Amino acid sequence: MALSVLRNCSEVLKINVRKFTALQHLSAGVRHKTTIQHATRPDLPKLAYRKLKGKSPGVVFLPGFASVMGGQKAEALEEFCKSLGHSYLRFDYSGCGSSEGEMGNYNIGAWKKDVLYVLDELVEGPQILVGSSMGGWLMLLAALARPEKTAALVGISTAADHFVTAFNSLPIETKREIEEQGFWKFPTKHNGEGFYTLSMDFLKEAENHCILQSPIPVSCPVRLIHGLKDPDVPWHVSMQVAERVLSNDVDVILRKHGQHRMSEKDDIKLMVYTIDDLIDKLTTLGNHRHFPCLCTDEKHEAYSDSDDSHKCRVRRSICERGAGQEIFTSKETVWLLGPQLCPEPVGLHHTGAGEH
Repeated sequence: MALSVLRNCSEVLKINVRKFTALQHLSAGVRHKTTIQHATRPDLPKLAYRKLKGKSPGVVFLPGFASVMGGQKAEALEEFCKSLGHSYLRFDYSGCGSSEGEMGNYNIGAWKKDVLYVLDELVEGPQILVGSSMGGWLMLLAALARPEKTAALVGISTAADHFVTAFNSLPIETKREIEEQGFWKFPTKHNGEGFYTLSMDFLKEAENHCILQSPIPVSCPVRLIHGLKDPDVPWHVSMQVAERVLSNDVDVILRKHGQHRMSEKDDIKLMVYTIDDLIDKLTTLGNHRHFPCLCTDEKHEAYSDSDDSHKCRVRRSICERGAGQEIFTSKETVWLLGPQLCPEPVGLHHTGAGEH
């Protein structure tokens, strides 16, 4: 994948008036939260969710392993979507949080079914799926199963294939002992016990959903945010996902001091900016009419707003200028950007790669 790199994060995500409005809501805390609802499913546990009605594209948040829909990222996204008037849904997997069942009775396949049920029955139209950790793995599985319901993907510390990869990396003797015991005390810093108990049945079932060994036929825009200080899921996993995904519109964003949960204030701002940029892009692509471009670069095209004024579409079309392997960093964030959006409008005449 050719990677073009931008020198400053303010060039990548243009902070406009609506972003400032959204951040004011976020800094003030989440207010007027949606109420918990329960979806009744034949032969399956009731699924707890919170839904905010609004415009398309909607946003669906997929939490991580043993996480619930009441986390900081999930709640911040609700307030953000509310400020923009876009629909939003967050939910608890079977056996987790307010949903029915015991967590130990479920697995990756069952939680994938939860996500597909949400897309099929609880939301309308294509959605931006935002997956945190294991939710990033499920997000990719859902995109493969329901491409028509997937507008874009945003992975936060994406843990694709993680449990299987971690188990396979253990010494042979350790794996043999775990297999004989029938369970694995998977180490973690995120609960009081210091480990999650994973059965061998859970691990064997998870193998059926591994996706990093072959190309991933997902064609929608993909954004992958990962912390370089993540002690749980190496940032290289997001790079692997970016390499496997077939979409040409893929960005990997690395936070220099980011941890696994990516729940610091600046982490959440980055997530919000990324989603806002995708909403803007998807909305623009859906609403604007195309005309021959007046720009001197034949690769560029024009679009028309409601006032019928022609504008160069360079900031929203594929632009290969400057594509290469260079990496520039801001203080906190490394941006690795595939050949895709030129992030700043440059008028009718494209003046070179330095303007991107």
